[in-house]
Amino acid sequence: MSSSTTQGKAFDRQLFGRVFAFTGPYRGIFWSTFALTIFLAGLGVVRPLLMGDMIDDYALTGDARGLWIVSVIVTGLLVLETVVQFYQAYWTAWLGQAVTFDLRQKLYARVIGFKLRYFDKTPIGQLVTRVISDIETIDDIFSQGLLMIMGDILKLLVVVVVMFVVNWKLALLSMVPIPLLLWSTNIFKNSIQKSFQDVRTQVARLNTFVQEHIQGMAIVQLFGREEQEYRKFQAINKEHRAAHIRSVLAYSIFFPVVEILSAISLGFLVWWGVKDVLAGFATLGDVFAYILFINMLFRPIRQLADRFNVLQMGMVGSERVFKVLDTDATLADEGAASVAGLRGDIRFDGLWFAYNDGSAAEEEHWVLRDIAFEAKAGQMIALVGATGSGKSSIINVLSRSYEFQKGAVFLDGVDIRDYRLSELRRSISVVLQDVFLFSDTVHNNITLNDPAISREEVETAARQVGAHEFIMKLPKGYDTEVGERGGILSTGQRQLLAFIRAAVHKPKVLVLDEATSSVDSLSEQLIQQATERITKGRTSIVIAHRLSTVQHADRILVLDKGRIIEQGNHQELLAQGGAYRKLYDLQFR
Repeated sequence: MSSSTTQGKAFDRQLFGRVFAFTGPYRGIFWSTFALTIFLAGLGVVRPLLMGDMIDDYALTGDARGLWIVSVIVTGLLVLETVVQFYQAYWTAWLGQAVTFDLRQKLYARVIGFKLRYFDKTPIGQLVTRVISDIETIDDIFSQGLLMIMGDILKLLVVVVVMFVVNWKLALLSMVPIPLLLWSTNIFKNSIQKSFQDVRTQVARLNTFVQEHIQGMAIVQLFGREEQEYRKFQAINKEHRAAHIRSVLAYSIFFPVVEILSAISLGFLVWWGVKDVLAGFATLGDVFAYILFINMLFRPIRQLADRFNVLQMGMVGSERVFKVLDTDATLADEGAASVAGLRGDIRFDGLWFAYNDGSAAEEEHWVLRDIAFEAKAGQMIALVGATGSGKSSIINVLSRSYEFQKGAVFLDGVDIRDYRLSELRRSISVVLQDVFLFSDTVHNNITLNDPAISREEVETAARQVGAHEFIMKLPKGYDTEVGERGGILSTGQRQLLAFIRAAVHKPKVLVLDEATSSVDSLSEQLIQQATERITKGRTSIVIAHRLSTVQHADRILVLDKGRIIEQGNHQELLAQGGAYRKLYDLQFR
């Protein structure tokens, strides 16, 4: 996603068609702005003609009254042009923001529906660039790109036609430097285009690097990697600066060249125009009008190169955004089965799963192999085994965070793929080892901003879990801001909030993933008590390294290399003297 096939094109019709489709609700604004653009193109040439007439017909003849009348008319035209330019600029900017608002909404809605597999492979910083920076370039298509280009081209055509109609000799003289200007403009366009591409690439690299390293700052500091990571950042930042400087250099050369060519054109005009005035072939008013025309001629040409690059960058940003929108990374959600009256019976039937794409994974890629077990409604099933044995993968499959390749998973006898994804996940609450909390209040982190969950329900669940006391000791109780990722809370407190979050959503199936693996003894005791309370009457799947937390489970599954090698209750597995017995002896010896 770092490259773009749009590079090298000034305009991509198909791509622009997709962007333009987002103007549908705002077509009235678009066509009104287009009409103002045409009007401005014609209005601009009237003023130089009138001012030429002011000199010839009134100033040189001493007609003060006529001079005053034409001055009022010119002033009125200036005011009218200013008003029209204001509305044109405002409406184009408004249209650009409206389109980017809708497009960003659609893009974000698309991204939050992607499979977790997509986020495993895509740098988060790159996605942030797509949702924020790249979409902003689409705004420029409307505010600085297409309509402005059309306006500049129309102005050029009108000015050139009028100049030739009024005095073709002066028109030709004024355009002597134009071929050189067009050649310079083309060089500038190609140079600035590559610079802009480099800038966008470096912005994405910077976003990715900064986002990843700020999130992983604890690791950077614990392993003393500050200096090395700083040097990496310095190198990326230098490349970003170099790309910007290349674009600045192109502008620094191009604009003075335009000014020089404009001065040459003006010099030719004055030299020849004065000769014609003296010879009686032209008037002083004509020469004055053509001086104004030259400014009107060179300004659009100078701006066109810049606007074409702005337009192209909008096209590049559009292509990157539409690549994300076109990505087929969402889970099928066409189920018709209802979760109403769900009991919570779970059955895994010969399930095979691999994290890599495709339905036929190679042997070494299988993470789960022929998994088969049942959990009756209200039972607790415990999963134990070494790291990498496949415990968390079973949870990922059950909640459809990842799709399995072979076999089936049934909930109340219905294949989980036959339920609507949103309803299935509302029926399953997961408490992860690494609890994620948003930069929001305790209450909102528990309810996830669901207005249907009242404060009373939250407090009842907190008391059930045993967390109400510590929450009330916070500065603002349930309205306390927990900071980024819950920074003001301890690991155990964050874990308890996750238990409350699970309880208030009233799931039929509860999953606890390593819930006590990273907490102190006191927190572990609170969490064990909370576990007993919220699993009561619910089908529960508990993953644990500490066997003390699962001894009372109805069935314990021992996993190794993606297979179930033993199952039974605590006493049965101890009596077998197998893998579970070894794990037990290691922990309690």
